[in-house]
Amino acid sequence: MLKLAVNLTMLFTEYPLLERFDRAAAAGFKGVELLFPYTEQSATVLGALQRNELEFVLFNLPAGDWAAGDRGIAAQPALKSEFADGLKLAVDYASELHPLRINCLAGKLGPEPDARETLAHNVQLAAEALDQIGVQLTIEAVNNVDVPDFALPTTRSVMDLIAGIDSPNVGLQYDIYHAIRMKEDPFAYIEQHGSEISHIQVADFPGRHQPGSGEIDFAKLFDAIVDSGYSGWVSLEYVPDGPTDGGFGLVRELGLLSA
Repeated sequence: MLKLAVNLTMLFTEYPLLERFDRAAAAGFKGVELLFPYTEQSATVLGALQRNELEFVLFNLPAGDWAAGDRGIAAQPALKSEFADGLKLAVDYASELHPLRINCLAGKLGPEPDARETLAHNVQLAAEALDQIGVQLTIEAVNNVDVPDFALPTTRSVMDLIAGIDSPNVGLQYDIYHAIRMKEDPFAYIEQHGSEISHIQVADFPGRHQPGSGEIDFAKLFDAIVDSGYSGWVSLEYVPDGPTDGGFGLVRELGLLSA
């Protein structure tokens, strides 16, 4: 049975952040993720999780100045120290919140000749640090149409990076929207590699809105995920077209949300 989670940074934005945990549980979700939990005290986030009996599926390492357009700093040699400080903060939060996984956004590739070496170094550092507290590190591809110059725009680029990391504690976060934006075939990839994927995120395409708003056959996609042997969570990570609660029609119709 497919396990459906929801990203509380992108959905239920009609409500204050901590209330979104309650809204997610009321809608029938058992798992949640956030882009970043760091605006709240970890104990406060833990309380929101516990009162709703929610599993914390994933959050991201600090990713620079998000409002200014940063989408990660791991590939920036000049920001090695900032990356290390962010990793320490994430470990502190994870030690209390016990997420299943923490994701590293690579960000734009720095202009320095050692930018890719810096990215590999930072991923190695994070994988080892998270291994010490029993949390897996994931890496995801982000398309370079929406985010020009992103260091890891394709699934292949992520897997090549992972292959060079001397740690078993790093896996692929597979985002369906970003894959399709890069003209990849997620159905074929999931069929061939589903059991090797650590985490999956979904949004419809085009538009990056809720399932049923675009061209993706989600009944076929969810069946492919289950048939592939993938056993993790599938997180809804999209920009709702209209009120959040009004966007769950298709996943309810498919029997994935019962509330």
